[in-house]
Amino acid sequence: MAGGGKGAASGPRASVWLAGKPDPAPRRGDDQGAGLDRRRIVATTIRLLDAEGLEKFSMRRLAAELGVTAMSVYWYVDNKDDLLEYALDEIWAEVPLPDPSDEGADWRDQLRSMAEAYRRCLADHPWVSHLVGRYLNLGPHSMAFSNSTLVVMARSGIPQERVTGALAALFQFVYGFCTVEGLYKERCRAAGVTEDEYFRDVMNVVTAKPEWAETYQEAAEVTETWEKAGSVAEMRQRDFAYALDTVIAGIEVMRDRGPDA
Repeated sequence: MAGGGKGAASGPRASVWLAGKPDPAPRRGDDQGAGLDRRRIVATTIRLLDAEGLEKFSMRRLAAELGVTAMSVYWYVDNKDDLLEYALDEIWAEVPLPDPSDEGADWRDQLRSMAEAYRRCLADHPWVSHLVGRYLNLGPHSMAFSNSTLVVMARSGIPQERVTGALAALFQFVYGFCTVEGLYKERCRAAGVTEDEYFRDVMNVVTAKPEWAETYQEAAEVTETWEKAGSVAEMRQRDFAYALDTVIAGIEVMRDRGPDA
């Protein structure tokens, strides 16, 4: 049995990927749990998290969705944290990885492609950004993604001791951008309006103040460009693409400055 729903009694929580637990065999003598396995449990968990968010997720809610008792779920996972680790790692399987044997590929294009895929992943699953810092991300899909980023970055010619710093600049930018994007979307959903409606309401309130343009002249000028730039999604995509190019160009500049920069 994988566990009975009990976590560690004390001390920091160890990652499920460090525990070395094999996949449990299907539970016998339980017609209600027929066809249940860890893969199905994780897939249903991801679907619920996408639909209802992290705050509403519970093992009881999951069991109800699966049509089983909570104890049937606990046969396959020890606790909620372990299950969320499994779900988080499964998400990284959605990120396409570059071919490491393609010596002719441009490392900039490969980094850009991975960063864009990472963004899509965070955008499609807003709950992921809340979990990547909570767990160690040592699952097989997460490690495959991390290893691919290291392989691509090494091909850029950056000194080995600078590789992790360059990757931090790139992927922490993507993480921050998408976290803010996700919070904005949550705010719109809570208000019961679209992203464009919310944006227009905010702009109307702000620009209606007589002192706005005089006190915040630069901000007022930028605001005018926003209003002509199209939808929020279009503005966001343009900002992301430009920022991503800026980060990659910065990595290249720092590489060319040499190890003493």
